[in-house]
Amino acid sequence: METILACIFVFGILITVHELGHFITAKLTGMRVEEFAIGFGPEIYKNQEGETKYSLRVLPLGGFNRISGMDPDDPQDERSFGSKPIKSRMLVILAGSLMNILLPVIIFWVQFMSSGISVPTNEPVFGSIVPHYAAAEAGLQAGDRVLTINGAQVTTWSQVHDLVAESGGSELQLEIERNQHKLDLKLKPSTNPDTGKPFIGVMGSTELKRLGPVDSLVTSVKYTGFIIVSMVSALYHMIIGSTAADVSGPIGVAKMAGEIAQKGIGLLFNFVALLSINLAVINMLPLPALDGGYFFLLAWEGLTGRKVSREAMLRIQQVGVAMIIALTVFATYKDLMR
Repeated sequence: METILACIFVFGILITVHELGHFITAKLTGMRVEEFAIGFGPEIYKNQEGETKYSLRVLPLGGFNRISGMDPDDPQDERSFGSKPIKSRMLVILAGSLMNILLPVIIFWVQFMSSGISVPTNEPVFGSIVPHYAAAEAGLQAGDRVLTINGAQVTTWSQVHDLVAESGGSELQLEIERNQHKLDLKLKPSTNPDTGKPFIGVMGSTELKRLGPVDSLVTSVKYTGFIIVSMVSALYHMIIGSTAADVSGPIGVAKMAGEIAQKGIGLLFNFVALLSINLAVINMLPLPALDGGYFFLLAWEGLTGRKVSREAMLRIQQVGVAMIIALTVFATYKDLMR
């Protein structure tokens, strides 16, 4: 039951926020929004306010906007999507993904203000030990303070890093302090698979830093930007085949949401933030049926002065839907095989 509720919570927030972006910008640019719905399937509640119907539907796993003129078969008038300037249409298309970026900024902002942020110190103290590497096998523990390495006195974490790197993989003699007792340990670095440099499997210590509202907001924006760059880089390497295409479908996401929900609401919101960024990045790919594909068509119209024909638009949408179904089936198969 907890997994189902967590799944509804996660997907409901992500899609509703996305559609809210389209809704707000459509209204601001003078487009007629015929319906704003939360959920899918039969209506369980509806309310007509002016020209827009607001509805709540049985399956609370998303939502949608019905903007006049977006469907190729819709009649067109001065307030239809297709009759508005290209800049207005581009803004409406981009707004969904922009809202999915704004959401994690807000989530991280609140988290940083309430809980602070862990920042690395330069103290020669182990913060965490990576399992199955030399430090763990030698018996080192989090909180151990390094006094000397191969007889050289150590006073900063930078020295620990440099001396390990300079070892060339040779055995190291460490003198550490643990609970006011000195211990001598030997270990042999292995090669870090990511950097190719000697690595003993330790992370430096951190300290909690409290942030004010402004610093929290700046840090939140920077952190969100870092995640976006990391996701785009990972997606690029998946496309060119340098890394495996490790994808999760609805089943996988629902399972993760349930597991994370059991660990606390804070971690669940963090999961929502990461998924929201992922949704923004994926949705802006220039593929049919995605916002990125629609944006590409608008850019083409702006450059050439020619609108895509109704027949071409229908074919593009059909291809896009087929691609999304195929990807969903593939991701679901991967979920079931895990």
